[in-house]
This record gives sequence, C-alpha cells and structure tokens, in this order.
Amino acid sequence: MPEVFQNYIDGKWVDSRGGATFENRNPADWDDLIGVFPKSTVEDVDEAVAAAKAAFDAWRLTPAPKRGDILRRVGDLMVERKDEIATEMTREMGKIKAETLGDVQEGIDTAYYAATEGRRMFGHTAPSELPNKMNISFRIPIGVAGIITPWNFPMAIPTWKIFPALVCGNTVVFKPASYTPRTATTLVRILEEAGVPAGVVNLVHGGGSVVGNRIVEHPDIRLISFTGSSEVGKRISAGASETLKRVSLELGGKNAQIVMPDANMELALDGVLWGAFGTTGQRCTATSRLILHKDIHDSFVESLVERASKLRLGYGNDQGVDVGPCVSEAQRNTVHEYVEIGKNEGASLVLGGEFATDGDLAKGWFYKPTIFVDVSRDMRIAREEIFGPVLSVLKVDSLDEAIDVLNDSVYGLSSSIYTQDVNGAFRAMRDIEAGITYINGPTIGAEAHMPFGGVKETGNGHREGGWTVYEFFSEWKVVYVDFSGKLQRAQIDNY
Repeated sequence: MPEVFQNYIDGKWVDSRGGATFENRNPADWDDLIGVFPKSTVEDVDEAVAAAKAAFDAWRLTPAPKRGDILRRVGDLMVERKDEIATEMTREMGKIKAETLGDVQEGIDTAYYAATEGRRMFGHTAPSELPNKMNISFRIPIGVAGIITPWNFPMAIPTWKIFPALVCGNTVVFKPASYTPRTATTLVRILEEAGVPAGVVNLVHGGGSVVGNRIVEHPDIRLISFTGSSEVGKRISAGASETLKRVSLELGGKNAQIVMPDANMELALDGVLWGAFGTTGQRCTATSRLILHKDIHDSFVESLVERASKLRLGYGNDQGVDVGPCVSEAQRNTVHEYVEIGKNEGASLVLGGEFATDGDLAKGWFYKPTIFVDVSRDMRIAREEIFGPVLSVLKVDSLDEAIDVLNDSVYGLSSSIYTQDVNGAFRAMRDIEAGITYINGPTIGAEAHMPFGGVKETGNGHREGGWTVYEFFSEWKVVYVDFSGKLQRAQIDNY
C-alpha cells in the first residue's frame, strides 16, 4: 500500500474534507509511487486560514528573537536530515542528488540567516521638527501570509518565503506544488518538531485552481508570496487586487550568457553546460540563450556540442548522473513542442531534440540535452521560457550588440558575461536589464543572503532572499511621542 499523507491545519494532521486524493510519482521511474496526497477543497483552505488568523495574536507578540530561536532549531534539524531529505527530493522531482543536497543547504542557510534577523528587526528614529517630541518607527507583522511555491526548488523556495514570514511575526498558509508535496510535508514536520505553535504554519495540498485561487481571494489573507510562471503571476496580481493584498511575484526568465573573444573559454563552457542543463534546464534562472561573439562562435559551438553530448542522463540518486528527467510527461511534451517550433522557425538543431528512452530511461520523462544554432532574436525559442534542457545560440558582432540582444526580452531575471576586459564587464553590469548579473559565472547560483529577483515581467519589484525580503513581510509603524505638555502642530507653517 502506498503511504498516505495529510494536510496540516491548526497543529493537526488531517484529511481533506472532500476525501479526494492525488498520486505523487517518481519522474525518473513512473512506476514508483511515492505517496497519495489530499486534493483539498475551499473548505480546507478556509479552515487553515481561520487557524492562522486565530494564532496570529500570540505569535506576533512572541519576541522576534524567540521566533528566530525556533528557526535556528529548524536549521539544526535540517542539518541532521540533510542526506535523507535530498534523497527523497531527487526521487520526487528528479534533479540529481548533488543539486538536491544544495537545495536543502539553501534551506539551512536561510534558517540560520532568519534566526539572526530575529535580533535585527531594526527601525529608524529621526529628529522631530518640534521641541520636546520624539519620532520613532519600527516594523510590525502584517497578518496571515499565503505562500504558493513551485516544484523545482521544493525546499529552498518555501524556506525563502516561510522563514522570513515567521520571523516577522506573520502566520502562514502554505500551498506547495502538486509535483512536490512530500518535500513540503517534510519541511512542515520539521517546523512542527522545532516548536512552531499550532496554527502558525498550515499546509494545504492541492491544485492551483482550487487551493491557490482560494488563497488569492480569501479576505483574511493579507499578503501573498508566489513563485511560478508570469502568466499565473499576472492572474494572482489581478485577483489579489480585489482585496488590496500585498503581493510578491517571482516569475519567469529567459536568461542569457554572453561570451566575448577574450574570455576563458573552458570556464565559459563549464558555465553554460551547468547553466543550461543543470536541473534539466528547469530553473527560472537557467541559461536559455547563449550569445556568442562571431570571432569565437564556431569553435565554441563545436566544443559545446562535444561536451554536452557526453552528459549522462539517469535517476539522480545514482552515481555518475549529470542530468535528470523533466518533472512530468506534460513538461517533457512542452519541451518537445518548443523543439519542433525551433525547427519550423529555421533554427539549426545540432544536438538532441528528442526523448531519451534507452534502457531504464524509458521508465521516466527524460529529454536529451538540446542545442540550436542559427537562432535569431525574434524566434519563439529565443523569446519564450521553455523550462527544459534546450539552449538557443545567437551570434553577435560586438559587446553592444550582445547587450542589446540580451535585453531584447520581456524578462529580466538573471544574466551572465564571460570576459577578461574589466571595462566591458563594468559596461555590462551597468547596461544589462536584469535583477542579477554574473561576471565570469553561469546564470544560476544565487546565495541565500543576497536579494533575488528580476525586472520587467520577471516580477513586480519585490525580492526574495537577503535582507530585502523582511521588508516585504513586515510593514512600518510610525510613532510620535510628544512630551511637551501642550498642543504642538506639525504640517502647518511653523516658520
């Protein structure tokens, strides 16, 4: 019998009121049934929100350093179980174990960072324009936070959102992706064991059309943090505006790596192989475009194809595997549809472009690393997010053209340039339209203590990670203390 999982509401593990369930399977071996999870209803969400609302007053009055202490314990528990969590995460969503170990470590880093931020919830003071009066400000919690997360970083991204929300004094209703409900359950179990009080964190499994939509429209949810596609993000933004919720959106990307003739070519090759085919290309920061100067284009492509053709596909918990499966059959089909679009648009396919079905690969949703050349900036494969192991190569004549091509996108998340010209590097840092730019590094590899996010249709201006996310999960309270003993009037002409 498969393992049966539940929602977590008001400190109790409970079934969905509706009784419906869905299966969670291993994308590298679809016969491997991981577990059965509740397909929740609107009523389940309402119960979770009610529990979070009821728990808010006691939690907001818990001193922030004490809230941080609980998250330090969360980090300790994740360290103890790091290998176990990573193994199960690879089984659930497919990326290789070296990457899932990194996913867990990101959660650990975020926990310890959040713990210290509990003692750094700084406010500001400023002198008053009037005598015998003091002006102070400090940050306060907002209320119930709706957390909606994707499947590609099923531990790291929930921790980026939930840990700051908790340290700031908010309570949480958490809807994970339906492809990765087990990792979400593991995280909530750790939060429970670490001492998070009943009702402060609530977990509701299920689809976006029911659970996600109810979180967006619920009047008692005060803020939403979402990571996913730009299409869904726009709908969330529109829906949340009905109740004027605060919303943080981390959305799509069409990230590019530039390689100039003076670059360290081996380093640039390492970078694009990791950026394009790590996590099977299923990252919002994945290198989807490679912009090559004409002087090195042909030789670089030749080396890239040779290196990429040697990448080993397989189950990510096996030794020696470089690339795992797509997360689902539907995602693999989407990738293949884009490959057909690229061919029909006139791009030249020089590697891959087909399902990988040899031996044990036939059990899962594997797709061969794919490279197109002769790609123009107006082609769909150069403009639309594919979220798979497909790389489009574009040729340019100069650094100015490279930056122009890179910026010719509705997205602006991550970017990269390989060059040893310090002047060119600084021009790229200044002129590239992206929230993140790497110099002589791939487009993937964000660090937990730095802001993460992008511009244009990549998001709505907020940032995950670092110190900036604590601004999103709290709001400013200003207090004026007048100890003059008489009426003093500001905002009139006192001069």
